[in-house]
Amino acid sequence: MAERHNQRSGIGAQTGNSGQAKSTRTPGAQGLYDPINEHDSCGVGMIASINNDASHSVVENGLEMLVNLTHRGAVGADPLMGDGAGMLLQIPHKFLAKNVDFKLPEPGRYAVAMVFYPQDESLRARCDAAILSVLDAENLEYLGRRTVPFDQNGQSELVIAAQPHIEQLFIACPDGIDVDTFERDLLIARKMISNVIVQDIPEANKDDGFYIVSMSARTIVYKGMFLAYQLGAFYPDLHDADFESAMVIVHQRFSTNTFPTWDLAHPFRMIAHNGEINTLRGNV
Repeated sequence: MAERHNQRSGIGAQTGNSGQAKSTRTPGAQGLYDPINEHDSCGVGMIASINNDASHSVVENGLEMLVNLTHRGAVGADPLMGDGAGMLLQIPHKFLAKNVDFKLPEPGRYAVAMVFYPQDESLRARCDAAILSVLDAENLEYLGRRTVPFDQNGQSELVIAAQPHIEQLFIACPDGIDVDTFERDLLIARKMISNVIVQDIPEANKDDGFYIVSMSARTIVYKGMFLAYQLGAFYPDLHDADFESAMVIVHQRFSTNTFPTWDLAHPFRMIAHNGEINTLRGNV
């Protein structure tokens, strides 16, 4: 089991005069301890340009903010192994346009699917066939793909062993529909793809297998089973001067009721918080 930062005070048991153990799971105020200061972990933050001006500084500031949330995450017995960290951003059109070997449509007229694939090449091929089949059935044009570069230096060997193959797939927006309609079509296609994988390629859906991290014409998610500072180190994309966004949402995970995995790192496609309330005074 992973050792955790932010250990709660007073958890365990103590023996009273009767010799029987009594619970101290929720002790009252005593000495320097006061239960009102108890909180859960995970760290979440957001930076946004008031004028909706995309810039690389927003991305770098987001990475800095994430590092400042390191104390809200968890570290395993392996000091290089965290529960997960990630960042949700706007689609960085200028960056992507220079890093693919095909012409991209205008911003908002295409989507990027960030996909975690199984390590096994044959399973990846079957997953790709399922993706392309669904896109074709839903009249969504597949434009091409990009293998996401990464740097494993400083990463835990256990994390590297579980690392998925990561690619970005590009999908054109059909003529005559707006971005809101396109987003709904992408949602339907993503659900269909996931269902096909579960039903027809179940072995690709086990452990750190197939997972669509994000699939949108507006946003993209970079995440993994990292400590906060490891996110930017693993994904060189995030340090490119042309990688711009007007907003970022970051998350450093402290796994409380599930084991940490690549796909369970936050942010997710639409949320960056799992619903746990961590400040009694602010929410009661």
